[in-house]
Amino acid sequence: MGNLSCFHQINPIVFQDGNLVFGIFLSLFSVEVNSATGAKLFESPPNKACKPYQWLHKNYQQALTLLFAIEEINRDPNLLPNISLGFHLYNTYHSDERTLESSLKWLSGQSQSIPNYSCRKQDKSVAAIGGVTSALSVQMGTILDLYKFPQISYGPFDSILSDKVQFPSLYQMAPKDTSLPQGAVHLMVHFKWNWIGLIVSDDMRGEKFLWEIRGEMVKRGVCVSFTEKIPVSERTHMESHETFIPRILSSSAIVIVVHGDTDSLMILRYSQLPVFGIEKVWIATSQWDITMRPLHTQGHSFHGSLTFSYLTREIPGFKTFLKTVTPLKYPADALLRGFWLSAFRCSAQPEYPQQEICFPNASLETLPLCSFDMTMSGFSYTIYNAVYAVAWALHEISIRKSEKSSMLNEKYLEPYSWQLHSFLKKTQFTNSAGDQIFVDEKRRSEAQYAIMNYVFFPNETDGLVKVGQFVPKAQVGQDFTICEDAIVWDWRDSKVPCSVCSESCRPGFRKMPLEGQPICCFDCSPCPEGEISSQKDVEHCTKCPENEYPNKQRDRCLPKVVTFLNVKEPLGMTLAFMAVSFSLLTALVLGVFVKFQNTPIVKANNRTLSYTLLISLIFCFLCSLLFIGHPTPATCLLQQTVFGIVFTVAVSSIFAKTIIVVLAFKGIKPGSRIRMFIHPRVSVYVVLICSGLQVIFCSIWLGTSPPFPEADTHSQYGHIILKCNEGSTFAFHSVLGYMALLALGSFAVAFLARNLPDTFNEAKFITFSMLVFCSVWASFLPTYQSTKGKAMVVVEIFSILTSSAGLLGCIFIPKCYVILLKPDRNTQGKIKNKRDSRGKIFSGA
Repeated sequence: MGNLSCFHQINPIVFQDGNLVFGIFLSLFSVEVNSATGAKLFESPPNKACKPYQWLHKNYQQALTLLFAIEEINRDPNLLPNISLGFHLYNTYHSDERTLESSLKWLSGQSQSIPNYSCRKQDKSVAAIGGVTSALSVQMGTILDLYKFPQISYGPFDSILSDKVQFPSLYQMAPKDTSLPQGAVHLMVHFKWNWIGLIVSDDMRGEKFLWEIRGEMVKRGVCVSFTEKIPVSERTHMESHETFIPRILSSSAIVIVVHGDTDSLMILRYSQLPVFGIEKVWIATSQWDITMRPLHTQGHSFHGSLTFSYLTREIPGFKTFLKTVTPLKYPADALLRGFWLSAFRCSAQPEYPQQEICFPNASLETLPLCSFDMTMSGFSYTIYNAVYAVAWALHEISIRKSEKSSMLNEKYLEPYSWQLHSFLKKTQFTNSAGDQIFVDEKRRSEAQYAIMNYVFFPNETDGLVKVGQFVPKAQVGQDFTICEDAIVWDWRDSKVPCSVCSESCRPGFRKMPLEGQPICCFDCSPCPEGEISSQKDVEHCTKCPENEYPNKQRDRCLPKVVTFLNVKEPLGMTLAFMAVSFSLLTALVLGVFVKFQNTPIVKANNRTLSYTLLISLIFCFLCSLLFIGHPTPATCLLQQTVFGIVFTVAVSSIFAKTIIVVLAFKGIKPGSRIRMFIHPRVSVYVVLICSGLQVIFCSIWLGTSPPFPEADTHSQYGHIILKCNEGSTFAFHSVLGYMALLALGSFAVAFLARNLPDTFNEAKFITFSMLVFCSVWASFLPTYQSTKGKAMVVVEIFSILTSSAGLLGCIFIPKCYVILLKPDRNTQGKIKNKRDSRGKIFSGA
């Protein structure tokens, strides 16, 4: 092992000799990039001449993985027998200049870079393993490709690097990450997060991830709250720190997806802002180790976060190897010594000078997760496979050359690096974990992910707990699994965080988009009249079926109540009782008139018209019963037609009575020609003609558009009203209009004849009765039109009963009073005296 003089120098920080040598470029420590916050983030090295550096402790597992793989291969008698492998380990800084310089120094083999020249006596270098990021892979490849050196990248898979025209010597060992955006969106949809912040590295790989995850989010209805790009340039890290960190923290998005590599995202990991501990859920992708942080800072900033890690099998013997690693086991390893001093914080122990090893018998498993992880990381797993891929390619070359050398009796010679390409791209093998490994990228499978929950415990320890997994090629329903109960979100609240632009619209409301805002931002508006929404966040409310109606909350439909004027209910029973009672009363009056038909008062008022009027009033009262009860086709046909005809007969009879009174008065004058019209048949003709016209109207109505029963589902909220549809509104109003015309005519004639001499004031009684009749039906029409449901039927029945009762009361009740209670006034002499007195008064007037 080589000595470690100063970590920031370009020379190999550690090397191990062998027959064939790898060049290994790992990111183990970084120079200071941020000092403006006032906090001293990085330690000072032992050598004051060296620049400040910061150990990336967790990355040291990659160096130990390399050592473990090399030792395992060198012990294997079946793989590269009689050939030992060694390595030169370089640190890669996030710097184009340093990366190019370290690559060139490795090629030249000197502390100073000499292009196109190698200082080694025999070139034993066969391949370079490095490139934790795409940018570093490209920077290294610029030099390595000139010499046809195979470069095996262990960084995340980048489709841009698969272009063999631009990068003919570059091989990627990481599994394909093309399904990672789908997995992240699966997680968002599962927890109903639709307001997401995105942080990516400002490079082509970050742009590709941003494009893909945005497309997936649009498909699943998830919106982007903000997008921040972290510059990959070391110079702009500090400038961007003061600009985009406050924007991230002030965003309303609770969930933030972070995609980038270890170097570009270092600005988040080492942030010292005191407000960084606000409640945010970070979703880290597989390339960023969320647990990595400086020893002097706490990890509560990322407590409860979720991370997608490569789902890999455990390499047998790896954990056992890590448990046995100590500086005493590898005394010449200066890199291990430096790591031990930093990880166990020996400089903070007064009894241990910094150059001495503290806790020499301690185990790496006692270190916190931020310093070291005993579980093999995705990068370490890829490095392990990369070393074995080169070893198997070399093994194939050695077999071919050994066979050829034995045939020609030549000495075996180490292979040239350019010879490795044709074998390396065909290499496939099964590693010790049982996974099939292909160097050919076209045969590479999609990455599978374990979803880990980062928990920072109150005792200041932390850990990663597997809570689910994402297997892209699995069957639908089995590709994404998550155990919500195993996830720790926050110390104070175990509920799933809510990251939405707008609160969900509860049932009974619909989403109303906001102008100029993403679809995830909306207002909630109540469903319109007659519509419901039974689920959350619906865009359109739905109408209830005709036989149902929305409840008050408008979140479900209720069956409508079927309603009609039922004879069994109190109102229907009362109206029916009134109709029957008035009809019986009218029949009783008719009986009185028949019994006393020969008395002067009955004979003086035209018995035939009186009988006709009383009989028609009986039917008027009884026709109101047609409006009570369940509507049927028969009752609907009879309701308006019977009502119109019998009322027309009644009004026609009154009209005839009025005409007879006028004709009788005019006919008493000597020489009057009107006397010829005073005939009993005239009244009959008037009734028949007037009623006949109404019969014709009703016949046309029934023949063209007859009434029919219908279920009205709209007039009254929550009810289905069973009623009779008039069929033709024009015919209905024509029947009522004709009847109103007759009533107005009767009223006008009776009013003009109210002061004419008459024994029993017939004209006055008719005037009062028609005044009541016209008043009732004049108020009926607006009331009828303004009511709904069975109230309309009640109004019509009430109008029928009231107007009929008005005719009965004003015309016949006074006469019944005289007939039954004042028989002395119902005599011929009394009538004669009354006539004479009225005649004198009239003649004097």
